[in-house]
Order: sequence, then C-alpha cells, then structure tokens
Amino acid sequence: MSWCRGYITRLFSGCMLAFPAVAPAQVPAASTAPSYSAAGIVNAATQVAGTLAPNTIATIYGTNLSWTTHAVDFGDLRGGTLPIALEGVSVNVNGILGSLFFVSPGQINFLIPYDLAVTSATVYVERQGIAGPPVIIPLATTAPGFFQWNGNFALAEHADGRLISPADPALASEIIVLYAAGLGRTSPDVPSGHIVSTATSILYASELQILLNGQPCASSSIYYAGLTPGFAGLYQINLILPDVLPPDPAIQMVIGAQSSPASIQLFAQ
Repeated sequence: MSWCRGYITRLFSGCMLAFPAVAPAQVPAASTAPSYSAAGIVNAATQVAGTLAPNTIATIYGTNLSWTTHAVDFGDLRGGTLPIALEGVSVNVNGILGSLFFVSPGQINFLIPYDLAVTSATVYVERQGIAGPPVIIPLATTAPGFFQWNGNFALAEHADGRLISPADPALASEIIVLYAAGLGRTSPDVPSGHIVSTATSILYASELQILLNGQPCASSSIYYAGLTPGFAGLYQINLILPDVLPPDPAIQMVIGAQSSPASIQLFAQ
C-alpha cells in the first residue's frame, strides 16, 4: 500500500486522533446521551459542514458518542462490507444505518448510505440503546472534496505511488492520482459500505471538471474518476496535467452545481 493510501486509512480509522475512553458509571444519567449538532457533521475530506451526498465518508464530532474507541479491522468486515454497528454504536441516516469506519467518545467516521435519493436527511447516533438528538443535514447527488494534508494541499500521488510533496512536486504533462470523497453514485451501483475490488467509475463522470487556477483541464485529461479498489467510499481521479503547469496551483473539482473548496492547492512546479 502506498504512503498516500496508508495515510487515508489512518485518517478514516481515526488513528491520527486520540480520545480518552469514558466510563459510563462515572457520568450522571442525565448527561449520558450522545451529544452533537448538524454543524459537527462534516465531509471527512474537507472537514466542512454542509451538503453531503450518498456514499460520502463523513465525520460526526460530539461527546458521549461511544464509551470506547474502535477502528474497523479485518475481523469487523462481513462479506467485504463495513459494519453498521461498532461497540454498540450506530448512525441512523433517514432510517438506514450508515457503515462505520471508527467510533470513539468524541468522533465517529461513517459512510452516508449509498441508496439515499433525498435532498435532506435526519441523522442520529444511537449508543447501546440511547439515542442522541435527530439533526437534519442537506444532501445532493454529489458533494466533492479533495482529501488534504500539510495544510490546504491536496493529497495526491505520482503514477508510481510516490506522494506528491514539496520535495517531490507534480510536474507538467505527468499523470497524477488525486484522492477525494463525495463523488456520488457509480456505474455499476455498489452495495452500501462495500469495499470494491475493481475500478468502478462515477455515474456523473461526464459532468466532472478539474480546474487549475480556475482554468478547466480538458475532459480528455481525466483518465479515470471512480472508487479506489480496496476501499469503501474513497474516490480517486487519475489526471494528466497540462503541458504548462503553474507552481502550486489552486485545484478544484466541479460536478454539475457542486464544487470542492476553492482554497486547495496542488504541490507542483
């Protein structure tokens, strides 16, 4: 596994953050329910609250979300699919349980159910039979965002798997791989929470644009946009960069009316 995918795996599992365990016997009964708000439900790639989409990796920040910390491992999978409960914790999204990557007292990483086709959804966390407050989040067909590292730089690789970094930037005319969340449904469809084993293109590929400093790359420069084999909910975009590449350009993706944050850059020279 490349450094980049290993980084994302740790990010999904929450292993890069540490939260203390909470002992339920030491907490007054009136305060034991999971606590969070709509503002604390964010796109895991952008860490921005707001519109999410089917098959988007999302994060809930709050308190009393779980009594323990548990990151998904191989033993938690069933038929190559993520679990819908960990440590007695589940996330209900419009009556459908979201697939889980990680639970802890302060954070849950989960997958918005693939089959949702609504403009808003009611979300609540249930921990061992105790439910938190229902909150409403907006949904769209896509909610694109690049995973980031080192501040506001896109998490990306060279074609051979080397991390694109200040010491090893992207170059003009090379093929790079960008990692993203929120690119929506695929063709063919995949079961919610399923870890794909083959390349699976996004349904809205014809609408996808990649902008560098606000200028769209040619549609023919996008070699692949779809799910990353070996993951659930993780997308990648294989892109050949233009012959003339400005240093550290702003990079943005647009799918129809939805766009990723405009402040993200790509290490390039």
